[in-house]
Amino acid sequence: MNQEKTAAFRARATAPKAAAIAGIIFSLMLFTSLVLLLDVFSKGTDINAAQYATSKREIQFALNLVPFASIAFLWFVGVIRDRFGDQEDQFFSTVFLGSGLLFIAMLFVSSAVTGSFFLLSENRAQEIVVFGYYDIERVVAREILTNYGVRMAGVFMISTSSLFLRTRVIPRWFAWLGVSLAAIMILRIGYINRLGWIFLSFPLWVLLVSIYILIDNYRKKKEIQAPQ
Repeated sequence: MNQEKTAAFRARATAPKAAAIAGIIFSLMLFTSLVLLLDVFSKGTDINAAQYATSKREIQFALNLVPFASIAFLWFVGVIRDRFGDQEDQFFSTVFLGSGLLFIAMLFVSSAVTGSFFLLSENRAQEIVVFGYYDIERVVAREILTNYGVRMAGVFMISTSSLFLRTRVIPRWFAWLGVSLAAIMILRIGYINRLGWIFLSFPLWVLLVSIYILIDNYRKKKEIQAPQ
């Protein structure tokens, strides 16, 4: 009987472990990228060429992380769906998958706007600053990320938390924490939210969920392998 349980566990053991690893990688990369992007977006319009060059280096590093973070996020979504298995609800799963893809799209659009601008501004930093093009790019990219992107992340958190509550694959307080943070993100409650910094709660929540899944997977593995 113990051998049958062990075989059944090993058949699906890679899914939660892969989800946890992908979630951790995504969280760390997105958190770093968001901190750099939001720091630049939050700067005022009074900026000189030297400050512009510093911001440019920060942005380029952040943009280099975005594709890899997105790949890890898609992997995380895929293995989370596999973890739900037959318990997956079609309605919430559609919202879960759709909001995740839209979040990636908003992240890519914001990154593309920012990256294209800096690519076009090579060797023309002073001109870019003087004529205000920097301000236009910064506002457009920030609006895409902190208005539309943050809301799609919030919808993803709510739909994922709803599936977690239904399937009980993680503790209920994790799910309710996700719902609460998502509501703040979607409604943009508070000054710090309007600046976009509440967005950081998304990768932090994914990090917590991923760490729990990894620990839970290891604990169940030890229980099954323990002699009866």
